[in-house]
Amino acid sequence: MKKRLVIGLDIGTTSAKAVIFDLKGKLIAESEKMVTTYYPKQGFVEQNPDEVEAACRMAMKHVIQQVGDEPYELLATGISCAMHSLICVDESIAPLSNMLIWSDGRSSELAERLMETKGKEIYTRTGTPIHPMTPFMKLIWMRENNYEAYEKAAYYMTFKEYLLHKWFGKRAIDYSMASSTGLMNVKELDWDEEALELAGINREQLSKIVPPTEVFTSLLEEVADEIGISKELPFVIGAADGQLANLGSGATSPGEVNVSVGTSGAIRQFVNGAPVNDEMETFTYAFSDKTSIIGGPTNNGGIALQWFKDVIEFKGTHDELLAGAEDVAPGSEGIIFLPYINGERAPLWNQRAKGNFFGLGIGHRKEHLARAVLEGITFNIYQIGQALENMAGEPKKISVNGGLSKSRLWVQIMADVFGMEIHISDTHHNAAWGAAWTALVGIDEAESFNAIKENMPAEAVIKPNMENHETYLTIFEKYERIAKDLSIYFT
Repeated sequence: MKKRLVIGLDIGTTSAKAVIFDLKGKLIAESEKMVTTYYPKQGFVEQNPDEVEAACRMAMKHVIQQVGDEPYELLATGISCAMHSLICVDESIAPLSNMLIWSDGRSSELAERLMETKGKEIYTRTGTPIHPMTPFMKLIWMRENNYEAYEKAAYYMTFKEYLLHKWFGKRAIDYSMASSTGLMNVKELDWDEEALELAGINREQLSKIVPPTEVFTSLLEEVADEIGISKELPFVIGAADGQLANLGSGATSPGEVNVSVGTSGAIRQFVNGAPVNDEMETFTYAFSDKTSIIGGPTNNGGIALQWFKDVIEFKGTHDELLAGAEDVAPGSEGIIFLPYINGERAPLWNQRAKGNFFGLGIGHRKEHLARAVLEGITFNIYQIGQALENMAGEPKKISVNGGLSKSRLWVQIMADVFGMEIHISDTHHNAAWGAAWTALVGIDEAESFNAIKENMPAEAVIKPNMENHETYLTIFEKYERIAKDLSIYFT
């Protein structure tokens, strides 16, 4: 009997991953191809869209080669993609410049000015805070600075749209990717006219907005042959990586919270409708015509730990760096780390924010600083989580995924800070499994998104130490005060 399999293509900031699952979410094969990021000027962060597209092809090709000779039936591929990218393309959809990615900060000053004048009204309609991460702000910067690619462009796209056109010749964008551009009215699920006007573009220059279950077939023969699949294999458009990480964690109901921490990070949960936060601390991104995901992203996840490793020129692995930190007591003997080394999105929404080690003493060693980095990352997520709780109530279940979730020390710190059990998938490929499941829903092989709960990979559960939790609550109060007091120096 043939194995029935499905692929999740997960296109992130640092790599493209293709993951094959069986229909219960069991990992069958995986392939990852790294992507190069370019920094042409201070605050400018770009990638070559053709290099990223080639990485997607190679990841797909290599994962197919791993399946082996045992008979199998490949049902579909679902697509997960990082948010907030922007490509200016000509009439033939050829790129006119590199792709600006989420961490590009060139529009920081413009974002600050717009926040003061129209920030609240735009956020209320779009659910997306005014921030340099968004294509909305990137387009305004291009307009204000006579950016050549912007002025010559026929269309403006996120990377997923570019991939779909390159592989299928169609222009389409799913609800969540459209929502995360900052150009879509989250209540109406249509492009927002005032946002388009401010960006200096029109709706004909953007793609058709479709649900996450939209199916594409007739893959370009050259691409199908290179990958080694049928050109009629269904591809389902899927959603943004954040939404799909929640789905792939089984966190589909209100109160079920997912924390993703790779290079960056986020804490999110699904809600009915499209509520927005009065304090503009969180985002609201549409997922389907009836549900949205709310939460907050941080610029500073695993990148903060990597930064620290680089600064002290530690040549070992991350596990070796953190080995000594396990023996340091909660609180890192008085060190508090503000993790804003890469600016910050939630809860500050301030690209000028700066990192800081507070409380250093002569007796401190790298082990203390390493633990303080993990605690600072976690305090920031906890602070975002409080804003989320104000909107949606106390969390009932917390799951984590992403590269940092491979560190049991960090997951234990998460459990202790939140004072709750933390659930971890054995695969660490939650966004890919969410994409694959969306593909199954799109081709009617799965009855609903919620049905994924009965088709989850095995989980580990980390229990909190409640004595540590009380300690961390006291330290967190100090963390908040320090962050607030130092914010006046974020210039």
